Amino acid sequence: MLQNQGREMMIVTSGAVAFGKQRLRHEILLSQSVRQALHSGQNQLKDVSVPVLEARACAAAGQSGLMALYEAMFTQYSTCTAQILVTHLDFHDDDKRQNLNSTLQELLRMNIVPIINTNDAVVPPPEPNSDLHGVNVISIKDNDSLAARLAVEMKADLLIALSDVEGLYDSPPGTDDAKLIDIFYPGDQQSITFGTKSRVGLGGMEAKVKAALWALQSGTSVVIANGTSPKVTGHVITDIVEGKKVGTFFSEIKPAGPSVEQQTEMARQAGRTLASLHPDQRSEIICHLAELLTDRKEEILAANKTDMDQAVNAGLLPAALVKRLSLSASKLGSLAVGLRQIAAAAQDSVGRVLRRTRVAHGLQLEQITVPIGVLLVIFEARPDCLPQVSALAIASGNALLLKGGKEAANTNRILHQLTQEALSIHGVKDAVQLVSRREEVEDLCRLDKLIDLIIPRGSSQLVRDIQRAAKGIPVLGHSEGICHVYVDADASVDKVVKIVRDAKCDYPAACNAMETLLIHRDVLRTPAFDQIVDMLRTERVKIHAGPRFASYLTFSPSEAKSLRTEYSDLQCCVEVVDGVQEAVEHIHKYGSSHTDVIVTENEETAEHFLQQVDSACVFWNASTRFADGFRFGLGAEVGISTARIHARGPVGLEGLLTTKWVLRGDGHTAADFSESGTMKFLHENLLVGEPAAGRRDSN
Repeated sequence: MLQNQGREMMIVTSGAVAFGKQRLRHEILLSQSVRQALHSGQNQLKDVSVPVLEARACAAAGQSGLMALYEAMFTQYSTCTAQILVTHLDFHDDDKRQNLNSTLQELLRMNIVPIINTNDAVVPPPEPNSDLHGVNVISIKDNDSLAARLAVEMKADLLIALSDVEGLYDSPPGTDDAKLIDIFYPGDQQSITFGTKSRVGLGGMEAKVKAALWALQSGTSVVIANGTSPKVTGHVITDIVEGKKVGTFFSEIKPAGPSVEQQTEMARQAGRTLASLHPDQRSEIICHLAELLTDRKEEILAANKTDMDQAVNAGLLPAALVKRLSLSASKLGSLAVGLRQIAAAAQDSVGRVLRRTRVAHGLQLEQITVPIGVLLVIFEARPDCLPQVSALAIASGNALLLKGGKEAANTNRILHQLTQEALSIHGVKDAVQLVSRREEVEDLCRLDKLIDLIIPRGSSQLVRDIQRAAKGIPVLGHSEGICHVYVDADASVDKVVKIVRDAKCDYPAACNAMETLLIHRDVLRTPAFDQIVDMLRTERVKIHAGPRFASYLTFSPSEAKSLRTEYSDLQCCVEVVDGVQEAVEHIHKYGSSHTDVIVTENEETAEHFLQQVDSACVFWNASTRFADGFRFGLGAEVGISTARIHARGPVGLEGLLTTKWVLRGDGHTAADFSESGTMKFLHENLLVGEPAAGRRDSN
């Protein structure tokens, strides 16, 4: 694929010895069997033993088989290959090295892929510790050193060394606490514990690292990655070339500050301390953050002005995102009020007893609330999101990893500094971390061993990308906000006009803004319908006609391209339905399970709608814009979830908690109880009160 894109590719490969060994063993077994049969004159054969095969003979017999395999594979893609066998003399003799270089350059010029291997049929075994010192010299011991030497000789941009593990680990893979190193820097060798050499071949990971560092200091970038998994290998090379985080990348420049993995570990450790604090201490941290937002507003607004100026000058952000990016003194004041509400709610969050049961005499079971763990929140152009989400994480005892949009980098930086300043009053500064490196979202979503929940805050495209990229990490959020308002035949026209105006025009870019207006067919061609349309025109809302609505009109507005569109602008779709049940069916077919509204004075119709619509939020005679954590009295929200498990709708403090079971016994074992006896005891002894000392119970 890369060759056909116009890149110059070379392959350094092994396999000739293995091919030859298989071929020679077959030949030897066959010849021994024939000789024994001739000598004995009988069909009964003695045990046939295969002598130890000399590697150079195996290489000579296997070269043709190895190349036949490569020829067969590359021919399928109309790519020509050429074999080149080298020895260490081809590099140490200047004339031979120049000849080798010329040959490789000519093959590459003709769009031919050179397949290079050491000429194991004639090369002597490598001498241990025979490396020569110097930038331009490395002895050829194995494919790793050969590849490094060729990469430098040919001034290659990139050397990819494929292994049978994901990359370089700080200790042998498979051992306890072995961690994959994403970026390796010269001088870090002392922190690595190498295992035994490769099961096949002459090298091992230590040889790969040595060759990689030699190539790196000579100007070639190096990546060590896994080349053995069928599900991965087909993409690993192209992923590396595209700059994705795959395997271990060798770099000479070590950036300042910890890596994302180190930040996550720091957050988890501090988060456990945060969760163990008394509720008053967590509330004190949040209240201090609220004070800092108002006391240091000049610093915050100055940083925000820098971001705003850069965004306006670049002209790359839509007007709606520029509006979200903007902060003001009044907005900071509102944020501080919301944070104090969260601080009050933090008094009864972590450690609340949801259920207490006496399983047997002296054996008591409790279900209590606990933090989820490490949260990753990814948000776009919304700096006000940072203190809100931080406060919710602090209140729920969760560690937090924040990834903000680059357009708000300066504002996010000062807000994060203030958050850590507030956390410092109880020694948990590291519980909230801001990812400042240019980590791709896809790379962050692969940290399934470190992150427990991902919460995206941004466009529907961002949420969809994260849902696709997350491997083994739950994602809390919604990919689209296709909200409906259904105007029933018994609706009050005044309420309709008021609700539709607010739902569509108050904040068109919000995920809880109305996108489709469903009209009962009896409302068409009535003064009420004319009032609705006149209001939308006055507010400069562009109307897209649904197919049925268009059929009623002689000259209709532009027809909607899809009934499943999130406009996020002063546009909406208008469609006609026969009644409440058809409205419900339309919402189920084209909606996103976010927020849907009925406007009617008929209580029976309204109850039918409320019961039947399967969305996170369903309202009667109220705007879709009420689907918001602040308006629900949650203080703030981390997002709106359309999932059907864990949390649904606006997710506040409660949605960031899970539970664990605590059993207090006195030497009890499961063998002490029969199932039927235990169930009878539970039925008779379920406790609905009697809080244990120091525990907080819900009603």
